[in-house]
Amino acid sequence: MTRLLALVFAVLVVPLVRGDDWPQWMGPKRDNVWREDGIIDKFPESGAKKLWSAPVAGGYAGPAVAGGKVFVTDYQSAELTPEIRESGNWDFKELTGIERVLCLDEKSGHQLWKYEYPVKYKLSYPAGPRCTPNVVDGKVYTLGAEGHLACLDAATGKKVWSKELKQEYKTEAPIWGYAAHPLIDGKKLITLAGGDGSFVVALDKDTGTEIWKSQTQGKQDQGYSPPLLTEVNGVRELIVGSPTALRGLDPETGKRLWTTPFKADNGCVVMTPVRYGDYVFFGGFNNKSMLVKFAGGKGVEVVWKDKRGLGMSPIACQPVVKDGVLYAYDDSGKMYGVELPSGKRVWEGEGPVGKILPAGTAFIVPHGNSYIFFIETGHLAFGNLTPQGYVETSRAKVIDQTNGANGRKVTWCMPAFANKHCYVRNDKELVCIDLAK
Repeated sequence: MTRLLALVFAVLVVPLVRGDDWPQWMGPKRDNVWREDGIIDKFPESGAKKLWSAPVAGGYAGPAVAGGKVFVTDYQSAELTPEIRESGNWDFKELTGIERVLCLDEKSGHQLWKYEYPVKYKLSYPAGPRCTPNVVDGKVYTLGAEGHLACLDAATGKKVWSKELKQEYKTEAPIWGYAAHPLIDGKKLITLAGGDGSFVVALDKDTGTEIWKSQTQGKQDQGYSPPLLTEVNGVRELIVGSPTALRGLDPETGKRLWTTPFKADNGCVVMTPVRYGDYVFFGGFNNKSMLVKFAGGKGVEVVWKDKRGLGMSPIACQPVVKDGVLYAYDDSGKMYGVELPSGKRVWEGEGPVGKILPAGTAFIVPHGNSYIFFIETGHLAFGNLTPQGYVETSRAKVIDQTNGANGRKVTWCMPAFANKHCYVRNDKELVCIDLAK
């Protein structure tokens, strides 16, 4: 009887205490969805409950959470003055500093280890690294703003291997640095490297040895768009966006399966291509957007491209799609709801950011039947998006704005949502917010 009661208790309790890690950019399935239950949908009157705070230096890279640890990257430089940080460093002054990978205890925020290396930044917006760490099979993979790619032991921080992508592939960092989050596919780490014939490279994730390299982009045409791994008619494809083209590659060999021209201004494409049924949406700076359709094993056909009044041009955050409507902030500063596949704008408004021009930023994470938004003002909000508009349920300030952009204070960071908590950073601290009911 005692054993039976213990078994019943375990069955009842385990689902209540189970949490999900957030081991890479956009979460466990790399689809930007938080699937945990037992999460509040409204903040108490007292505001957000902060569990702990840990000191960090500058950076835009979101944290990853896996195996009881939080991983985050930052940049320390005595030459990075508030004036340079807030001006955008458009004269590309070279800064000397140190990039770091920090490993924190998930429960307390206590630092467990750090990995660091010297680096010179010659970038616009040089606050720090952009890419979320990727944690797989006991290793953590990080990519710095100037192309330092590292594989570390997740338990100890000991370096397994590293590569300097600019040196390896004889290229330069784009204006805003390396920002396309690498992905892991089986034994491969796939990342944008740049250079002649090496726009996209696949490396052995355990040794760093090159498996394949593919395609060519000019040094300022590399862009910042993380690739999408998907399946088309039973065949796996790696869909890679750039400022000049959208391509489909064979993820095993790097062979190009199809390409269609695209043109974004200032080399600015940031979003991962969005798959919706047989369609793929892609957009970039200055009113540039495109919808393509898979053409029965013969590549893709363009449904519409750069048509005034259709689609949107996301440049700062990842779009989400629900019930055939795509939602995101456009580079105009407005938030749009765009019907797919027609491209018709069924709604426009200020969304959670409010009236901020040029484009404001809010990271959008679907959760159940609603959404969680992290806003550049340092607020976390609960709300919903429908073809009729944005409805907010609750919001709370969770972290200060420590960076500057276009005359306003901002915090640009994709949070991690794991184990009923939100983890988010600015240029001074990383905080853990309790979101459990």
